[in-house]
Amino acid sequence: MTEIKSDTNPDKRKRDKPDNYLDNWIERQSLIESAIPIIGKMHRKNVRILLYGTPLMTLSVIEIMQLHRKVREAEGNELSEFETSKVLKCLDTIDIGPCQLDIGILAAGYMFDSKGMPLEEFVKEQVKDVIGIHKPILDKSQDLVLYGFGRIGRLFTRLLLEDTGAGETLCLKAVVTRSGGDEDLLKRAELMRKDSVHGRFKGTIRVDEQENALIMNGNVVKFISADSPDNVDYSSCGITNAIVIDNTGMSSSKEGLAKHLKNKEVKKVLFTAPVKKELKNIVYGVNHDDIEDEDAIIGAASCTTNAIVPVLSAVDKEFGIDNGHVETIHSYTNDQNLIDNYHRKSRRGRAAALNMVITETGAANAVSQILTNLEGRLSANAIRVPTPNVSLAILSLYLKKPSDQESFVEFLKQTAFHSLLKDQIDFTQSAEVVSSDIVGGRYAGVIDGQATRCNNRNAIIYLWYDNEIGYCAQLIKVVKRMAGIKYKKLPNFL
Repeated sequence: MTEIKSDTNPDKRKRDKPDNYLDNWIERQSLIESAIPIIGKMHRKNVRILLYGTPLMTLSVIEIMQLHRKVREAEGNELSEFETSKVLKCLDTIDIGPCQLDIGILAAGYMFDSKGMPLEEFVKEQVKDVIGIHKPILDKSQDLVLYGFGRIGRLFTRLLLEDTGAGETLCLKAVVTRSGGDEDLLKRAELMRKDSVHGRFKGTIRVDEQENALIMNGNVVKFISADSPDNVDYSSCGITNAIVIDNTGMSSSKEGLAKHLKNKEVKKVLFTAPVKKELKNIVYGVNHDDIEDEDAIIGAASCTTNAIVPVLSAVDKEFGIDNGHVETIHSYTNDQNLIDNYHRKSRRGRAAALNMVITETGAANAVSQILTNLEGRLSANAIRVPTPNVSLAILSLYLKKPSDQESFVEFLKQTAFHSLLKDQIDFTQSAEVVSSDIVGGRYAGVIDGQATRCNNRNAIIYLWYDNEIGYCAQLIKVVKRMAGIKYKKLPNFL
């Protein structure tokens, strides 16, 4: 694809001014309003529409327009609603089967490398592999069970319900929790509806006390009380061949997690934290191909590991990493105390909302399990800070191959937008970005292009990450892989 160079500040670029700004805005707004029904119709056919890696299904008109602006800022091209709406209208006339389709990259490809082809012909050429192909992704929808319903469990549920489509792939059938009393179900419904960090649930929740279930966006999810993984009655809920997502953080050993498998209705377990070395830790985008059908228990590593490993992998492949240090500025977690009190770990007993707390992290060891060539080359530490969400990893690296500031940042930008890691890595050039701007981000990490530095072999990468939603987005991808769900990714030049 031809590269279009432009000033990184969109307000300084020389762009043709519309005759009337308001009329231009209204026209672009109207185009997205017309596009939303097409996006919804395709979603129900298991055609996932994205714009430079971001799913569009649950976004509002304004959010989709803002996303176009973000792409123009970071990519330096003039992609607009005028181009993407034309692509969508073409797609709406084609009989497309299940796939993951990025209309931003498709539209940009036509703008810069169409070789004179008419748009309709170009679009058909790029999606030809799925025209008329309507084979279900799975023969039967995959039953899922959440073991635990804390922050990760609830946010995972939000993302999962957004991705339901026609209900032919992943199906959340039950949530297992400890009994909390007569009002337990009502309280859990309220925690799903409202979140102090991520706002209101996008959809409807109905409480069925008779069935002890929540009906969330039409999905009936049973709530089961149990005190142990091997003491759960799944059969009464009609659950079979389930994948259990253990988000309690309690036991990371093979022996402890294997208790789930004592239930004949459970076939696989995903642990939403690092597991012991005897099991596989997976960071989707980097080592997800290591998942094999016979793997009954898998760990999804930590939010920090998911954020830094894709970037480290890309940098090591391009430049080589001789050694380095990872410092994470991490938002406080439920593990810390609200006020000073006893904690078994050093410093974590001090009030989380009042202090910056230096603590340990297993990120360096976790990286070496996934990127084995970096074993012994990285150190890591963490500072917990008084914010409830969004963290910052600072990767201080000594490269084997020298680079310069402009080339290094350009490499990171191209990695974020055009590499196999584009679903994990986002990129921002904004000189005004702060942690609150990253809340709700679906990427494992967001490279701060303005703060990142490189001088010869010394590089410092600033990497933001939503340690809740960003991590849950990675979990969804791992679960899909465990279930055998693989979408064809289009356009063909991805």
